[in-house]
Amino acid sequence: MAKTEKASTEPKTQYAGQQPADGEQKAPVEVPRFMGRQIPPLDRLLITIIPPVLIVVAVIWVIADSQGAADAIGALRTFVTGEFTWLFVLYSLIALAVCIWAAFSKFGKVRLGGPKAKPLHGRFAWYSMLFACGQGIGLIFWSVAEPIMLREENPVIPAMPAGGGEEGAIVWTYFHWGLTAWAMYCVVALCLAYSHHNLGKTLTFREATVDILPKKAQRPAGVVVELLAIMATVLGLATSFGFAAMQFGSGVTSFTGIESGPAMWMIVIGAFAAVTGISAFIGINKGMARLSGLNSILSIVLVVAVFVFGPTIYMISTLTQTFGSFGQNFISMSFFTDFPLAASSLETWQDSWNGWWTVFIWCWVIAFSPFVAGFVARISRGRTIRDFVIGVTVVPSLIVMVWVGILGAAAVYYDDQTDRSISEQVAADTSSGLFAMLEQVPFVGTVLLIVATILVATYYITSLDSGTYALGEFVTAPRKSSPFFRVVLVLSIGTVATVLLAIGGEAVVDTVQTGTIIGAFPFSFVILLMIANFVRRLKKRNKEIRRMERAVNDPDPERVLVPNPDGEGFTEPSPEATTVASRPPGTDDAQ
Repeated sequence: MAKTEKASTEPKTQYAGQQPADGEQKAPVEVPRFMGRQIPPLDRLLITIIPPVLIVVAVIWVIADSQGAADAIGALRTFVTGEFTWLFVLYSLIALAVCIWAAFSKFGKVRLGGPKAKPLHGRFAWYSMLFACGQGIGLIFWSVAEPIMLREENPVIPAMPAGGGEEGAIVWTYFHWGLTAWAMYCVVALCLAYSHHNLGKTLTFREATVDILPKKAQRPAGVVVELLAIMATVLGLATSFGFAAMQFGSGVTSFTGIESGPAMWMIVIGAFAAVTGISAFIGINKGMARLSGLNSILSIVLVVAVFVFGPTIYMISTLTQTFGSFGQNFISMSFFTDFPLAASSLETWQDSWNGWWTVFIWCWVIAFSPFVAGFVARISRGRTIRDFVIGVTVVPSLIVMVWVGILGAAAVYYDDQTDRSISEQVAADTSSGLFAMLEQVPFVGTVLLIVATILVATYYITSLDSGTYALGEFVTAPRKSSPFFRVVLVLSIGTVATVLLAIGGEAVVDTVQTGTIIGAFPFSFVILLMIANFVRRLKKRNKEIRRMERAVNDPDPERVLVPNPDGEGFTEPSPEATTVASRPPGTDDAQ
């Protein structure tokens, strides 16, 4: 079993019961065996064609009428913030509660991939890929920018005796990038992972969600769910690609003096696309794992160097106090909705603190959930649910808090020492915050500027790489996406980013990014439905389901699974039955 799983770098679908030619030795089956529904040709056509058409229409609209698009999207953002802040707060609490329940209930012992499954990746590689895919690039900038921007205004947490808001600024940054955000990624990834590795479904939102619905609604709902997931992934990756180019340019400017502009952005996009294309082509284990390992090593170098050469005692004191404050204020921050604003209509989302911060960040996490969770689910075969939840929530959250506690505290310290110069630079360009802080670190500042700039590149490349894998699964499932197709996806996303930057620059990219975040509102209902379906599946997990999970993950070529009459799932034939092969993907099955 272990040998079979190690040989298969990615879980693949299985066509059970195929008979070899006479004299040919039967090869072990690749697991998990495919036990989901075949997508009817019309549905597959819609899923393939509609997203690019809508994305092209959206891009043309933003480019043709940038101000009108920005106004319309801003109005939608105001509506979502004013009317549904409570929903996003409730959503985050549900995600956290389900993670705790799944980890510490009797279901925590359930192993993703069946009782004999072994992890495909060691812990360092696994944590590296989790962090790089989920949040690495966000922390490159917000670990400095958010503590600086929140120094003067951070609710819930009282100001220090001297009147400063530094403690609250750092604690809110812990909150926004730590445990709750990772729980929101984790619960989605857990739903997908159990559906795929244990039940043999495709690694798609459609198959993790729709079977909780009435039979007649499942097919159209599946198409809608998949369309939302694909569009969120493409637009999220494309706009991030655009910002990556601009932020990498800021990093180059910080230590070379070369002015960042459209020409540099195009070169950066081309270079990022080339490296990501190579990584996507050679596979997760060889590409993504190596890049993620490099990310982790460079991140450790950056944080340790700032800790050693920066204001060490100040950072130790900050970490000690803010860790305690985070624990003390976590419940209040988790439930904060700023309810007095609900007494009247919100004129603009900018009047709401949550609109700037918590709602914005929770929407961004939801919008990125399709590809982050899809990738995390793929690489987590062999972990128990308890191990999975702790690994995807607690460990990254501690890393986030140490990262912010060191880099954010250093930024606050140097900001005070330089008469708020870092605050001025962050106000002018959010992406410059980290570089502005690193310039102040004695002895090694210039070297760290180079390290941070490289990290911008590697974190964005790993995010794009993981997103490409997830997107390929959404589009081609139950077939495995080919390396060539993944390269085409990378080039397509890079092309969208290039068009946005070349024609409209930062304003257009920002508008599309905000629009993507607004898309998190309808997608949040999809995720809540999927969570309910996941809980239902675990509650129904009886002896028959456990036996099916073992069969789905059995590499024995002698085991044969027979399609159920309703087209949903398979069963083992009776001992006296002759061998019956399950139909491979591509056969005509409209169920």
